[in-house]
Amino acid sequence: MRLSVDSDTPVLIAGGGPVGMGLAIDLGRRGIRSIVVERYPDPQPIPKGQNLTQRTMEHFHFWGAEAELRAARTIPKTYGIGGMTSYRTLLSGYSHDWLQRELVRPFYFTDNERLPQYATEAVLRKRAAEIPAITTMYGWTCETVRSDADGVSVGIADREGNTRSLRAAYVVGCDGSRSVVRQQAGITQTKSDHDRVMVLLVFRSTGLHKLLERFPGKSFYSVLHPELDGYWKFFGRVDLGSTWFFHAPVPAGTTRENFDFRRLLHEAAGAEFDVAFEHIGFWDLRFAIADSYRAGRVFVAGDAAHSHPPYGGYGINSGFEDAVNLSWKLAATLQGWGGEGLLDSYDAERKPVFASTARDFIEKSIVDDRDFLRAHDPEKDRSDFEVAWKERQSGARSEVHAFEPNYEGSPVVCGSPGAVSSSIGSHAYSARAGHHLTPQPLSSGRNIYEALGDGFTLIDLGGGRVAPEFEQAAASLGVPLRVVRDTAAEGREKYGVSLILVRPDQFVAWAGDDAQPVNILRRAIGAGSI
Repeated sequence: MRLSVDSDTPVLIAGGGPVGMGLAIDLGRRGIRSIVVERYPDPQPIPKGQNLTQRTMEHFHFWGAEAELRAARTIPKTYGIGGMTSYRTLLSGYSHDWLQRELVRPFYFTDNERLPQYATEAVLRKRAAEIPAITTMYGWTCETVRSDADGVSVGIADREGNTRSLRAAYVVGCDGSRSVVRQQAGITQTKSDHDRVMVLLVFRSTGLHKLLERFPGKSFYSVLHPELDGYWKFFGRVDLGSTWFFHAPVPAGTTRENFDFRRLLHEAAGAEFDVAFEHIGFWDLRFAIADSYRAGRVFVAGDAAHSHPPYGGYGINSGFEDAVNLSWKLAATLQGWGGEGLLDSYDAERKPVFASTARDFIEKSIVDDRDFLRAHDPEKDRSDFEVAWKERQSGARSEVHAFEPNYEGSPVVCGSPGAVSSSIGSHAYSARAGHHLTPQPLSSGRNIYEALGDGFTLIDLGGGRVAPEFEQAAASLGVPLRVVRDTAAEGREKYGVSLILVRPDQFVAWAGDDAQPVNILRRAIGAGSI
């Protein structure tokens, strides 16, 4: 497409946290210029968004920042992304492992990682500074957003009251759960309020580290207590041996001055230890999802599009997936090869996936924990409780396998008739339309993930005449296409097909043995359907 002459940038990103900066980096590697407007000159030192999945680390690989991110880790690698859940207190004697994402490691190209969000942000800011296509405006805040037929005008202000007006072809609000961009664009939200006030404590303690040495290799610890009716008390490591964060429900009206937070920590742990508070804050436990992720030329991503309690480490990872999904579609549109329906597919894919994440994993975990606590009590029937507690361990393992966000119902994916996009799926080696591509080695010794292009990639494992037809079709449509040719052996036979069309975000657009390439590519770029 052609930008209007008064555009300062193709894409303006409001909010330079992890999602906004990740979006800018992904756009930059595709040759798309962006301006990032971020209110804070430096990352805010609140430890949140710590668990980065294998899928998220694939993004850092493609962004050229994986090694730097792993080097920024604040605790040793032996302390993984996983944790444990305990009954009543950390030291009660009843505990089991939880969120064992290492169980699905074979289905991803990279290992997972764990570090505080401010450390992640620092790495992203440094990487963004290396990309000429990215302009960062730290210390500025978006205040007004006005769209017209040719673009979007954005009014920004700094802390001294200075104002500026910027012009962009597209604006993406990555400015958090209270998003000004979302509000200015008239995008409404659907909220599910659990009517719970939560406290966030950041504190220093060497004594707690010594108490928990009996649970080696754990990074976070959740406590289930009958009085909380399914909600958690939650400890997490910030570094090894000294700094921690803690979430827990507190009574309405709780302030920094009228509550004994030290006692709350001791009761959750089941023992006393030294505590030096660094931060005491509060947040409301609720779910919110934008009713649309797009309003014309304005989009929302990350917490601006969806927010939820920090249960399970889904938040920051979902936000990064928003960024990567939207990035290639904006790039395709700006470069002229994206179809009319491509940008709408961002909402069609990401919104149902988050709705499923909230409903089928986060809220379900609260309800399941509540039902468990109501049904089983070791003081009433110890044998019954211990059998049920053991069953929870296998349930925690199956949850990790079941969380497999996919776009089977997407309008730009050649999925099965009647399929829906969801976070519920199954990890498999087979190539399935709408699902993340599982990595496999190539006969050259490289991994397929090292051979994928920035545009579409066709993996040809013996597709005969069809592969050349895909190349001809891509050329006629102006679609960037790389072809990777190999044999169906040495693990690649697990894909189950001879041809796989992979999108720029490493999801499978189509997989099969025979096809009409023009129709498949047109659908994949939002220009029609098969």
